[in-house]
Amino acid sequence: MDVKIEASWKNQLTDEFQKPYFKELTDFVRSEYRTRKIFPPAKLIFNAFDQCPFDQLKVVILGQDPYHGPGQAHGLCFSVNDGVDFPPSLRNIFKELKEDVGKEIPSSGNLTDWAKQGVLLLNATLTVRAHQAGSHQQKGWEDFTDAVIHKINEEKDHVVFILWGSYAIRKGEFIDRNKHLVLTSVHPSPLSASRGFFGNKHFSKANDFLQSHGEYVINW
Repeated sequence: MDVKIEASWKNQLTDEFQKPYFKELTDFVRSEYRTRKIFPPAKLIFNAFDQCPFDQLKVVILGQDPYHGPGQAHGLCFSVNDGVDFPPSLRNIFKELKEDVGKEIPSSGNLTDWAKQGVLLLNATLTVRAHQAGSHQQKGWEDFTDAVIHKINEEKDHVVFILWGSYAIRKGEFIDRNKHLVLTSVHPSPLSASRGFFGNKHFSKANDFLQSHGEYVINW
């Protein structure tokens, strides 16, 4: 199957694209885009991979579902397009970032600049129906993104995995802690952020780890 995705990822995931579940997933997603309002726009489904090539990847931040409101989702977890109001979780991410590394809260919630520095902003599920959170779960995306994480775990060294919330933590249970840094906390959602997200210092810890292994740090 010819999947439109960045070349280094295509090389890594070629076998995955040939599996029966991925064919079924592709058929489902194509049907959904033909018959319903789906986010993100189809050309941005693999935007996280296109903006962060496999050979440049240094950090993985794992989300769950794309945003399901108009104009929000553009294929990067927690990120929104320029000019879109910050969702509550993203607002809390920026608050922690300011407390941790002193970075002023930006005017835009677009995190493409992080991706271009080697941060894979990966949702577990890459598509969603408008206004229906979780509507494309258990259709095959989770198998695909598990395979992505396995590939990074096996083929890369000294990657920082940032896992916020119980869902992300479970999804990353198999990551080799002897080779990679795995940072975990509660989710930045307003429902949980005050119970351990604020003060987790994941941004500075990620950069300290990268620097200790001779990598350029992320300009968060």
